Amino acid sequence: MILAIESSCDETAAALVDDGGRLLSSVVASQSELHARYGGVVPEVASRRHLELCVPVVERALDDAGVGFDRVDAVAVTEGPGLIGALLVGLATAKALAFARRLPLIPVGHLHGHVASLYLEPEPVAPPFLVLLASGGHTLLAEVDDHGPGMHVVGQTLDDAAGEAFDKGARLLGLGYPGGAALERLARDGDDRAHEFAVAMAGREGLDLSFSGLKTALRTAVLAAGGDDGGRADLAASYQRALVRSLVSRTMRALEVTGRDTLAVVGGVAANGVLRAALEQECARAGVRLALAPLALCSDNAAMIASAARFCPALPYPEYLARDAYATA
Repeated sequence: MILAIESSCDETAAALVDDGGRLLSSVVASQSELHARYGGVVPEVASRRHLELCVPVVERALDDAGVGFDRVDAVAVTEGPGLIGALLVGLATAKALAFARRLPLIPVGHLHGHVASLYLEPEPVAPPFLVLLASGGHTLLAEVDDHGPGMHVVGQTLDDAAGEAFDKGARLLGLGYPGGAALERLARDGDDRAHEFAVAMAGREGLDLSFSGLKTALRTAVLAAGGDDGGRADLAASYQRALVRSLVSRTMRALEVTGRDTLAVVGGVAANGVLRAALEQECARAGVRLALAPLALCSDNAAMIASAARFCPALPYPEYLARDAYATA
């Protein structure tokens, strides 16, 4: 049984997964309300809150699973990428827990964790496949050939991540933070063709993405609209359509280039209903199998870290005491 801890950004999470990939418990304590006043995550504030939450969240995960710490065989933890202070809190907690019982420690890459959210029961998805990983901090297209941490990146964002573009767009529209879900809700009442936002073509074989120009275009449109709140829904819908169009077009192009017949979609942006519907339509048309991460596992969570840990090397006691976190992939 693996106990996992995730603290790479503003969610403090713990989960328990057995050797067969069955999720026994998953607890996520969000800090969204804490950071809303600042319009985004403040790293130092996030780190201090992780200090307060890590142990209670782990205790809750054990209670929810109905097991004691003596039943745990290994401790897994996100070691990067992410906010370095936040990562260090989770890593230090995991080291202490593992050291106390001389258990092995399994360091896990955050991106591998998102992909491994697909490997849990009751409907695990087996590689090989092409994955679209779209979250608040990362957006990339990669070929995945096995359950391990290795993947071949064929395209990625050259500036902002898709989730960041959603959040910043929401802020421009006065929707607060986090804004991705709020923007999607507002867009339901708008005309997605009221504004024509251009989608940038970038990089290798047209597989890279860029969202900075799209944000600038939205800002210009918002300023031009002045204080017209009635036009915000149209702006939200048109902006969302451009973001989704960019992601879908690059993804379908990547499927053509790589020849893959299965597409997996993971990360926080994978929860967007418009994106999911668009990919379902395009994959059905192209005869491609589509595997979507469960909604509960799209945003940052420890269940995905525990899932990934099953396919990562474990560090024996006490070798992991010198292990460090890393901020960038």
